[in-house]
Amino acid sequence: MSDYLETLYEGYGQRFSMDKLLHEVRTEHQHLVIFENARMGRVMALDGVIQTTEADEFIYHEMLTHVPILAHGAAKRVLIIGGGDGGILREVRRHRSVESITMVEIDGTVVDMCKEFLPNHSCGAFEDPRLNLVIDDGMNFVANTREKFDVIISDSTDPIGPGEVLFSENFYQACRRCLNDGGILVTQNGTPFMQLGEVQTTAGRMDGLFPDWHFYMAAVPTYIGGSMTFAWGSIDPEHRKLPLETLRQRFAGSGIVTRYYNPEIHLGAFALPQYVLQAIGKPSND
Repeated sequence: MSDYLETLYEGYGQRFSMDKLLHEVRTEHQHLVIFENARMGRVMALDGVIQTTEADEFIYHEMLTHVPILAHGAAKRVLIIGGGDGGILREVRRHRSVESITMVEIDGTVVDMCKEFLPNHSCGAFEDPRLNLVIDDGMNFVANTREKFDVIISDSTDPIGPGEVLFSENFYQACRRCLNDGGILVTQNGTPFMQLGEVQTTAGRMDGLFPDWHFYMAAVPTYIGGSMTFAWGSIDPEHRKLPLETLRQRFAGSGIVTRYYNPEIHLGAFALPQYVLQAIGKPSND
C-alpha cells in the first residue's frame, strides 16, 4: 500500500493511503490518477491535486448546483463548464424544470475514465437526452457561442494548468455575455484561508460586471484548508435576497432529496467571515 501526497500548497498538505490504484494515465492535458481509499472511497486526482472523493462529493456538487438553480427559480437552460466527473451534471438533471444542459469539458479522457471508475458521481447522467456534451476549452466555448443560458456553473480545477483561463477576466466577461436576463454565474473559487488572493482577484473581476456579486461557502473535507468559496454573479440582485419561505417552497416543489443542501444552509452560506469580507471590500450586511 502506497500513499498519495497532495502537492497543492508548499509546506502543508494531506495524505491519502492508496489502498488500490485503479487507473493512472497522462491525458493530452493532465496527469490523472484514480484510486481506492478506505475512508473516502474512490478518489480522483489531477496533476497532484485531489479533485473529488466518493465520500464527500455530494457537499460540493449540491452546493454548486442547487444554490443557483433554486435561487433563479425558473432556469431552463444550464451550462456546466468542466465537471468531467459528472457530479454537477447528476445534480442539475434532478431539476425537472431544466430543459437543456450543455456541458463543456476540456478533457474527454476525464469523462471516459470517470464513467468507468467513478460511476457513482454521474449515476447515468451522461445518458440524459437533455445533455449536449462538448469536448472543448471552456473559455473557447463561452467566447464563441451564440447560445444564452439561465445558469452557468463553472466546476473547474485550481487556477493552475488547464483550469487557469477559467479564472481570467475574459472568462467572466464572456460568461456575462452568455447569460439571459436574470441569469446567474457560480464558480468554484478555492479555500479562502489558503487562497485568499484568488478570492480577491475574482472579486475584482466580478465588480462592475455583475449588478450583484458575492461569495458563498461550504466545508468540504477533501478540499484541505477550511471552507470552500464559490463565487456568485447575478444579473438580478433579488436572487440573493430571497425570503426563506420562497426557497422552502421551491425546494419542496422540486421534489429533490439532498444530503447537504437545504434552504437554511442556502441562505446561511452567504454569510462570510470577517477576514474574507475585508479582503473583498464588502460590509457584513451586504
